[in-house]
Amino acid sequence: MQTNFTEEQLKDPGIARANEILRACVHCGFCTATCPTYQVLGDELDSPRGRIYLIKDMLENARQPDEKTVKHIDRCLSCLACMTTCPSGVHYMHLVDQARAYIEARYQRPWSDRALRWLLARIIPYPGRFRLALLGAKLGQPFKGLMPDARLRAMLDMAPQTIPPVSRNDDPQSFAPQAPRKKRVALMTGCAQKALNTDINDATIRLLTRLGCEVVVAKGAGCCGALTHHMGKEGDSHASAARNIRAWGAELDGAGLDAIVINTSGCGTTVKDYGHMFRNQPLAAEAARVSVLAMDISELLMQLDLPEGGDKGLRIAYHAACSLQHGQQIKTHPKTLLKRAGFEVVEPADSHLCCGSAGTYNLLQPEISALLKARKLRTLEAKSPDVIAAGNIGCMMQIGSGTGIPIVHTVELLDWATGGPKPPALVAAD
Repeated sequence: MQTNFTEEQLKDPGIARANEILRACVHCGFCTATCPTYQVLGDELDSPRGRIYLIKDMLENARQPDEKTVKHIDRCLSCLACMTTCPSGVHYMHLVDQARAYIEARYQRPWSDRALRWLLARIIPYPGRFRLALLGAKLGQPFKGLMPDARLRAMLDMAPQTIPPVSRNDDPQSFAPQAPRKKRVALMTGCAQKALNTDINDATIRLLTRLGCEVVVAKGAGCCGALTHHMGKEGDSHASAARNIRAWGAELDGAGLDAIVINTSGCGTTVKDYGHMFRNQPLAAEAARVSVLAMDISELLMQLDLPEGGDKGLRIAYHAACSLQHGQQIKTHPKTLLKRAGFEVVEPADSHLCCGSAGTYNLLQPEISALLKARKLRTLEAKSPDVIAAGNIGCMMQIGSGTGIPIVHTVELLDWATGGPKPPALVAAD
């Protein structure tokens, strides 16, 4: 794609990066075949190619974002299926991130949109606040029909049936290995996950210590910054990321770390991008060091000789989170591990398409999210599984809210298969 940025514009590192990405695009349209929003809406401007044209025009002309451009950028899930499909290696993620930050700085949204986005950014990344909000949503669910805004109704629907008690395993501390030590790893405990489902981190700690890892929960680490990053709030997202970089850096400079392990794939995609996010800032070297060490839990488990298990007699439908299969290009590890542990693993049709969760997308774009959710549920249930497994809390909440089939994190099944307790979601389903 030909671009016409001025030399002055290209002095901005963000614009320079956007220029590189735009020039890689050859207009082939392969991305439209795997874009979830294009699949359900059929609008060229709701495809990656269409959004690229809108972003190019906006950035190149340094113009104020208009309602049309903002609408179609907002409708992007950042599922990154287009990056998996693109034959030219267009790094769409960095381009749409740049566009969102540009829009956030220059576009005056309606007051209701601003209020909702402010609220989400001030609540979800903070587990204590989020717990209180979930409790409030649970109390408000009987009055959902009175809510005039579909987004507010979606927020009420987000509350789980039960809000788990706080897990003290999420506090800063170190867990000794239960076998000869192989690695010392930092576990990212996250933010929303600590309020929505404490079983995941608990299972991760049990499994890793059983396999010979010392597991550290670093003091000062918290939200990865993905939620605010995808809303274009660079100041907030970079502040969250910087806290993690410093917290994990202290462990690296102390007793050392072999890995920073992440069991929420949406967070993993962002942490692995810290090096890029801070490339022109004083924390560049420290951020790059963290990005290199960051890995999904499935990547680490592939290095730890997970024991083979006998047939468990359970049919597992594996849901591939977009942030894992497209954002991190991890496609086979979770399935390999589940099969090794003794589970039958099946995949739904169109497994490359998003379930519609996408961070806060199901709250900000509930109508489109609902279409994608229904599509995903049909393909998963068509496999007649006993259990659905996923590697991302957002996907688990989205899918779990629409089916009676129990849904668990992959690591919970692997923990159970190697001596841990039966996942609570399966116990409840018995």
